[in-house]
Amino acid sequence: MSQQQGLGPRKAALFLLDQVTSEGKLLSELIGEGALQHLPAEDRARAQRLATETLRGMARADRMLARFLQKTPPEAVRNVLRLCTVELAGGEAAHGVVNAGVELVARNKRTATMKGMTNAVLRKVAAEGPDGWAKLANPRIPGWLRGPLKDAYSPEIVAAMEAVHFAGAPLDITVKGDVAAANDALKGEILPTGSIRLANAGQVSALPGFDEGDWWVQDAAAAIPVMVLAPQDGEKILDLCAAPGGKTMQIAASGAHVTAIDSSVGRMIRVKENLKRTGLTAKTVTSDAFEFSEGGFDAILLDAPCSATGTIRRHPDLPYAKDGSEFQDLIDQQARMIDHALTLLKPGGRLVFCTCSLLPDEGEVQVDEALERNPGLTVDVDALDVAGVDADWRTEEGGLRLRPDFWADKGGMDGFYIAQLRKPA
Repeated sequence: MSQQQGLGPRKAALFLLDQVTSEGKLLSELIGEGALQHLPAEDRARAQRLATETLRGMARADRMLARFLQKTPPEAVRNVLRLCTVELAGGEAAHGVVNAGVELVARNKRTATMKGMTNAVLRKVAAEGPDGWAKLANPRIPGWLRGPLKDAYSPEIVAAMEAVHFAGAPLDITVKGDVAAANDALKGEILPTGSIRLANAGQVSALPGFDEGDWWVQDAAAAIPVMVLAPQDGEKILDLCAAPGGKTMQIAASGAHVTAIDSSVGRMIRVKENLKRTGLTAKTVTSDAFEFSEGGFDAILLDAPCSATGTIRRHPDLPYAKDGSEFQDLIDQQARMIDHALTLLKPGGRLVFCTCSLLPDEGEVQVDEALERNPGLTVDVDALDVAGVDADWRTEEGGLRLRPDFWADKGGMDGFYIAQLRKPA
């Protein structure tokens, strides 16, 4: 690949990095807004991969670069150095990477005077190579999040989470029908809970069974809340925060009559597209959850808006785009959502509350406080008897605490909290 051929994806990856680290944007938002649409499909994939790998290795890249920098450069230059360092650590040809890094710095009028420094630093990084990179410690979660996690878990557990985050995430698939038959074609690993895991999936839409709608992408941990809910054929079930639709499809596949609610028009379009591809049926409603007032549901799934701190192994941009300032607003919103959802349930109905968060305030504490606010409300611990779910994952108040370091030898899982609540009859 010539330098010019490789510059487009690198330039796009650099834009993504700058937007995450300087503007607090998330990669999913940027890509959804069309940040990569000007590139051919192959270059789009490469740009996204470069940005994701750089964010995943950011802290390690900073440690390597600090040895060769007399002072911290402007963020735009720093991100070029980070991007190129991660590429060099991955074994990319030094000549091409260094030249591309210098060119990216030179093309920016505000940083052009630093092209000589960029060249010198990247040549020193290239001399260290993958061997020098491998000697560095795993990247740490940024301090604003590491502090709360250390309060909730032991230092050893936090370090184990960080190791899984740095390793990245394989692709997990939820199958609509026969899991074994689907895996015969996909050639993956069937996990204890029934998801299929692919270590090197490649282009998702090219995988066997995609066009036929036989399955959908869903982290194994994210599939467990519906297993706990255990929807039954003919039941009336509400998926209160439905997008992108993985849990809606799980419920629909059970034969239940599911209503999917989401406040975003764009996200609801994605839910509808997923339902159409898989041939599954659900009633879709674009509405604020608090404005939805239809009642009489046998069961409700509330995958509440949260800090998403359990998804860092798949979304390494999150620690750099956020700073924790929104935590309290999210926690307050979750409590109000639980109370509102209970008003929509039949007497004796069940509510599965879950969040893809590692913070107890968005999980265990929410359930404890919900029980205090709602007399007669109980936790259904028997609902946690799900195939593949380890008894050690259970928590004191009767929920499940899933962590990234669980199944670490298989690639880990998203962090989740899950509990089933029963409304008094």
